[in-house]
Amino acid sequence: MITSGDILKSKSVDKLITLALNEDIGSGDITTNALITENENATAFLLAKEGGIVAGLDVCKKIFLKLDRKIKWINLVEEGCLVKPMTKLAIIDGSYRTILTCERTALNFLQRMSGVATLTNQFVKKLSGLNTKILDTRKTLPGFRLLDKYAVAMGGGSNHRMGLYDMVMIKDNHIRISGGITQAVKHIRKLIKKNIKVEVETTNLDEVAEALSLKVNVIMLDNMSILIMKKAVKIINGKIKTEASGGVNLDNVRKIALSGVDYISIGAITHSIKGLDISLEIDNNP
Repeated sequence: MITSGDILKSKSVDKLITLALNEDIGSGDITTNALITENENATAFLLAKEGGIVAGLDVCKKIFLKLDRKIKWINLVEEGCLVKPMTKLAIIDGSYRTILTCERTALNFLQRMSGVATLTNQFVKKLSGLNTKILDTRKTLPGFRLLDKYAVAMGGGSNHRMGLYDMVMIKDNHIRISGGITQAVKHIRKLIKKNIKVEVETTNLDEVAEALSLKVNVIMLDNMSILIMKKAVKIINGKIKTEASGGVNLDNVRKIALSGVDYISIGAITHSIKGLDISLEIDNNP
């Protein structure tokens, strides 16, 4: 599972922050620099205007410090916690120019990450009392893969593979070009290390039986009806982990979980999210 430490040590996240700041600031914040002198200081706070799960405060802090190492930052809530509307999340103290110049970039990260965490948590809560886990997918914002998956973890979800390099996922196009599931699995096993997990996508019970006979690590039940999924889980009988995928929403996720699958992967938790409403407010009475 991805942690805050992974985020703070990540070179890719550091590059992403630099890119985002350069994209926004360019040659300089002409509005702020014209209205505020270089020596003016201010205190501000981040305010959650709606309830949700907070994710990305450490990234937010990193953005401000990237521009100005003298900025002082105090977290008022913990990462991954559920907050009520109008909750103060953090205090920022230092250069007035830095605070206003970083505002939009920092909020873009924090709002998105908290939105991902909040939607993930809504799905997780639907499975209360069940053993089924919510998984993310590779349907992430380009460049944001690590941050999106971290936010999923903060929302109580679990992380699937990071990319194409750390797990075998044999999907319909792979199966088609290989001439079948058996041919694809046997060919891949000749070429990969034994510790690399193999997952196979199946669309019907015949394919489930074929994948089961090959003793793969995970069988994906792709876009199956709940009735067929139940039959598939019965056939597999706990011998191999199962993952349901396709057409999952908040209304049907619990019904899918009750079929007995181990995991449910949901692209929507990273590609169809609404950013959490968070603002930066200047504290007039610090």
